Amino acid sequence: MATDYDTPRKTDDDANEDSIEELKARRNDKAASTVDVDEFEQAEGLELPGADLSNEELSVRVLPRQQDEFTCMSCFLVHHRSQLAEEKNGHPICRDCAA
Repeated sequence: MATDYDTPRKTDDDANEDSIEELKARRNDKAASTVDVDEFEQAEGLELPGADLSNEELSVRVLPRQQDEFTCMSCFLVHHRSQLAEEKNGHPICRDCAA
C-alpha cells in the first residue's frame, strides 16, 4: 500500500485536543498510578553475601608460585616479576604498593 508522506499527520481538531494543560494532566495521572512495592517483600528474594555456603564445594586448582613470580610483602599478593617495583629490607614490593 502506498503512503503519501506529504499529507499532514494531524488535523486541526487533533492539534487542539493536545493542549499543554491536558498533556501535563496526563503525565500527572500516569505518575499517580504507579504501584507501591513493599521493600521488605522485594528484599526477601535476595541472597546476601554472608549467606551460609557450608554445603557448597569450591573446586579451584591452586598452582604454586612460579619461578617468574614473587609475593609482595606489603599486600601479600603473588605478582609477575614485571610488577616488581623495589625491595625494602630484602622484601619485594609490587608497583601498586610502592605508588
